[in-house]
Amino acid sequence: MALAADGLQVAPTRVERIPAAYWVVGALLLIMPLLANDFVLFQVFGWTFIMGLIALSLMFLAGYGGMVSLIQMTVAGVAGYMTAILGSSGVEQISLGLPWYVYIPAAIAIATLFGTLVGALAVRTEGIYTIMITLAIGSAFYYFAKQNYGIFNGYTGFNLVVPPDLFGVDWRQPIAFYYLTLGCAVLGYLAVLYVARAPFGLALQGVRDNPRRMAALGFNVTAHRILAYSLASVLAAVGGILLVWQNAQISPGTVGIPVVIDVLVIAVVGGLRHPIGPFIGALIYVLLRTFTPDVLAAFGQSGERYKLLIGLGFLLVVFFSPDGVLGLWERWRARRRRDPLKGAAQ
Repeated sequence: MALAADGLQVAPTRVERIPAAYWVVGALLLIMPLLANDFVLFQVFGWTFIMGLIALSLMFLAGYGGMVSLIQMTVAGVAGYMTAILGSSGVEQISLGLPWYVYIPAAIAIATLFGTLVGALAVRTEGIYTIMITLAIGSAFYYFAKQNYGIFNGYTGFNLVVPPDLFGVDWRQPIAFYYLTLGCAVLGYLAVLYVARAPFGLALQGVRDNPRRMAALGFNVTAHRILAYSLASVLAAVGGILLVWQNAQISPGTVGIPVVIDVLVIAVVGGLRHPIGPFIGALIYVLLRTFTPDVLAAFGQSGERYKLLIGLGFLLVVFFSPDGVLGLWERWRARRRRDPLKGAAQ
């Protein structure tokens, strides 16, 4: 028996059949190194999986918990900085050079603790106030990292931050890094799906829909929300470590306000109703960010105008579908179900 959001016991539902499209996409992702070059594997797909993982942490908070947080990129940045500080980098006078089995868990733990503490403050507010608190803390961390040279090396940051050589594999090579980021993205996706259907996830969704009723049923609303921040911080922390490995460096610009907003755009454009949404939004964002400057330059326009295109695309998606690209897809499927003959003719 499972516990529903209203406190009633319901019979366990039948295991959902995995759509055929998922198998096709999974097979394509597995054989992608045979189809794409190193640039696409490392820069496009690697970056997509990383940004999707960070945006997934925001989707978990907003979609299942009803809490829009702008701290997720900052949590990722904390994990990235801890990787550079506790591990090895080109700034030897600051980096401690600890082994990977020490600094990787420590970076995730410190970033998760940071996200949990921020969550403990943010959950006591609602709506725009939650957004402002998380944005203010993210801004404070950006300026602190930029001005602190003893720990964060100021504006310069850290360079030569690369993944450890495990099992004789150079994990920064395109194929190896592709499978590393793909594996982390799949694990994060499955973890969110599992938690969403577990008793905690169902209770969190109940807290999102009616916190007063959940409190009356005996659920600790504040504890559920803080724990949601902790779980989301783990996802963001893993994404932050992968991001610093991909760039081989980290600086205050990594956690700047524009990047914080980018994560929000990715999550909203992809859709906040399903864990696959952030990865769809991340792919759209990375494709625009990677190729639009070259296209604009070919027409004699400034490459920086890609930001305008991303902003216009964000407005169009939100205007026509508040649920993002996934909402457009679901509307199209619903229209086909209502009029199957017309859908078949098309």
